[in-house]
Amino acid sequence: MLTCTYIVEKIDGDYAMLRRTDETDPNAEAKMVARALLPPEINEGSRLLYEYLQYSIIE
Repeated sequence: MLTCTYIVEKIDGDYAMLRRTDETDPNAEAKMVARALLPPEINEGSRLLYEYLQYSIIE
């Protein structure tokens, strides 16, 4: 199962741009994800864990 971490770079309406923090390629593009799939309390700069097809906030 895929497990990775993201940081919320930008929130734009119903979507958030996420960048993997465990990615080795510094030129990797940000991933656009619908906010309905993310925890409602996210802000720009929040760190997320993606595990078992769900996102959760890392404190």
